Amino acid sequence: MKIVGLSGSKVGSKTRTAMNYTVQALQEKYPDTEVTLIDLAEYDVQFSDGRNYMEYDGDTKYVAETIMEADAIVIGTPVFQASIPATLKNVFDLLPVNAFRDKVVSILVTAGSPKHYLMVEQQLKPILAYMKAQMVQTYVFIEEEDFYRKEIVNDDVLFRIGRLAEDTVVLTETFSQIREAKEAEYDF
Repeated sequence: MKIVGLSGSKVGSKTRTAMNYTVQALQEKYPDTEVTLIDLAEYDVQFSDGRNYMEYDGDTKYVAETIMEADAIVIGTPVFQASIPATLKNVFDLLPVNAFRDKVVSILVTAGSPKHYLMVEQQLKPILAYMKAQMVQTYVFIEEEDFYRKEIVNDDVLFRIGRLAEDTVVLTETFSQIREAKEAEYDF
């Protein structure tokens, strides 16, 4: 199973910190799983211009192809101006409409205020549904007060990250078994 952790911002450290904890939870609990962390701050991703994602080169091609090859994606995003960052939206724009078909997507959000929790429901989940993702219904919402010196200090948040990792793997395995059973029905 291939899981990609996508840290969806070029600025700040909280989302990357939370994604590091998530990747660690996945690797510790599921050592046979191949986990790749893509931090958009470390890549020079071109703006989408409507081409097929395979026609790009460099970092843009690597990011798009790595996401497309994944069985599951954990999207980590901060909330900027009550929305997702443009860097994350650009990644969605680079991918085909059905990019997340047969993929499980889970969500982790960092925000400076609890007032932004609805951003996931009103913006991110509709985009993922449009792109045909099988979503882990519960997401992890982490506030400013849960961090101290680039570490998560809230035990409940750490528990929820562990649960998100578990739910992501279990849902991915479940959908894989369902697809295999469905494909076995065909006689060719």
